[in-house]
Amino acid sequence: MTFALHLDNLPRTIELVRAADGAAELVYVDQRLLPGRLAFSRTRDWRAVVDAVRSLSVRGAPAIGAAGAAAVALWAQARASSRADGSYLAELERVCAQVASARPTAVNLSWGVRRIERAARERVRAGGGAGEVAADLFDAVKALEAEDEAANRSIGAHGAALLPEGARVLTHCNAGSLATVFFGTALGVVYAAAAQGKVARVYADETRPVGQGARLTAWELARAGVPVTLICDNMAASLMAEGEVDAVVVGADRIAANGDVANKIGTYGVAVLARHHGIPFYVAAPESTIDRSVPDGSRIPIEERDPAEVADPLPGVEVWNPAFDVTPAELVTRIVTEKGALRPSELLY
Repeated sequence: MTFALHLDNLPRTIELVRAADGAAELVYVDQRLLPGRLAFSRTRDWRAVVDAVRSLSVRGAPAIGAAGAAAVALWAQARASSRADGSYLAELERVCAQVASARPTAVNLSWGVRRIERAARERVRAGGGAGEVAADLFDAVKALEAEDEAANRSIGAHGAALLPEGARVLTHCNAGSLATVFFGTALGVVYAAAAQGKVARVYADETRPVGQGARLTAWELARAGVPVTLICDNMAASLMAEGEVDAVVVGADRIAANGDVANKIGTYGVAVLARHHGIPFYVAAPESTIDRSVPDGSRIPIEERDPAEVADPLPGVEVWNPAFDVTPAELVTRIVTEKGALRPSELLY
């Protein structure tokens, strides 16, 4: 199917910039306002970045990895006139721990924080002052941003090779450009395949309870010019039974060493359905999402969120609201990273 792909219509989700006065600012899309309004927030306060991550203003594993790194860089900017001594390093450690704890499941957050913390400590060990640390961390965040987009485009190229001509793709949650610095992981596969004329349509699960598919994926695909159909989560089985799905492509928030995949709640069910109907189930994520320190999915911490996301509280009614579930490796056809498309068992080697 031929259609015009307009990736230039997609905003950069998150970016550390220099303001007119030379200070660093984090600019990000406030995703709570989509699809009704595309609005950008700006902050120089690392604490505001933590709040943005917790509130889902910034979401998506690669994007919050960049946000975590930027938060530490903004802290360093605020401390640029202080001494880079023992108390400075102790405060750095406390700030990094606070930033990394903002959301526990997506390993990219702690990965981004650790990367920037290492850069700060290396500069201090080399004799650099706090001002030099701040300058170095700004550059380190910019490098991370560039690497994220490059990784996403590579993921897209590897994943596109797996899709048939005229592919009808089902996705769950949002693993698009909005979940990354730019381009996307699961939707990066779609965009790369669409550029080759291989995509006929994308089916987006609404993704209860927060509606990332309905609010974000559908908005993003339509804006990019990709044919998209929104479905309720409980319609996926019927769609597959009618032969309307050629592949499932989703993102990930953490991948265990054995290939078990933590992703938005409901992903496990989609994987079970795909296996029953003989449909390949692909997971697209950067290498930074693979946590080889975790042997299997049972060790991945699962965030539980506010019950109000599901329903207004009713007297005597409890609400269980896990934000993620774990898809066993045996249900995953391939894990697509910037290095290629691997079977889950190949992660161990």
